[in-house]
Amino acid sequence: MSAPWSNFVSRTRTTLRMSEELTVVAACAASIAASLIVLPNAQGAMGGGLAVLMIMIAVVDARHFIIPDELTIAALAVGFLHAAMLDSGAFIEMLVTAAMRGALLAVAFFVLLIGYRHFRGREGMGLGDVKLAGVAGVWLDWRMIPIAIEMAALAALAVYAVRIFQKRRTFRATSRLPFGLFFAPAIWLAWLFGVVF
Repeated sequence: MSAPWSNFVSRTRTTLRMSEELTVVAACAASIAASLIVLPNAQGAMGGGLAVLMIMIAVVDARHFIIPDELTIAALAVGFLHAAMLDSGAFIEMLVTAAMRGALLAVAFFVLLIGYRHFRGREGMGLGDVKLAGVAGVWLDWRMIPIAIEMAALAALAVYAVRIFQKRRTFRATSRLPFGLFFAPAIWLAWLFGVVF
C-alpha cells in the first residue's frame, strides 16, 4: 500500500471514529434533555442516567458483541434507586416489586437462551442479554416490558432486512446481530413512554 493511500485510509478511519463519538455524545445529551423535560426532577435525572448507560451498552455490544457487567450493575443500581423514589411511603414494596420483575424477566430470557441452545444446537443470545432483561424488569412496569422487547426485536429485524437488501444476500439463520444494541435503547424509550403515557 502506498504512503499517500495509507495516509488517506488512516485519516478516513480517524474521521469516522470522531463522527461516531460525536454521534454518541449528541445522543447522550439529547436523551438526558428528553428525560429531564419529561420529568424535571431527580427521577428524570436518573432516567437520563439510564439513557447514558443504555447508549454505552449499545455501543459496546455493537462493536464487541458483549454487554459489560459494570454497565449492567450500574443500570440496576440506578434502577433500584429510581424504584425507591417512586413512592417514598412504600419504598420497600417498590424495591421488592422491581426486584421481582427483574428476576422474572431475567429467568424468562435465560429459559429462552437454554431452549434455543437445546433445540438449535448453537447460541442465540448471551448471558449479557439475560442480565439486560433484568435491568428492563427493574426499570419498567409490566405494561412497558413487552413494548421494549417488541421495539428491540422489530428494530433488529429491520436492520437485518436492510443489510440483506443492500448487500443482495439471502437470509441466513446463522447470521449474528448484537441484540443489546437494540434492546438497551428500547429500555430507555419504553421508560420514557411510560412516563409520558
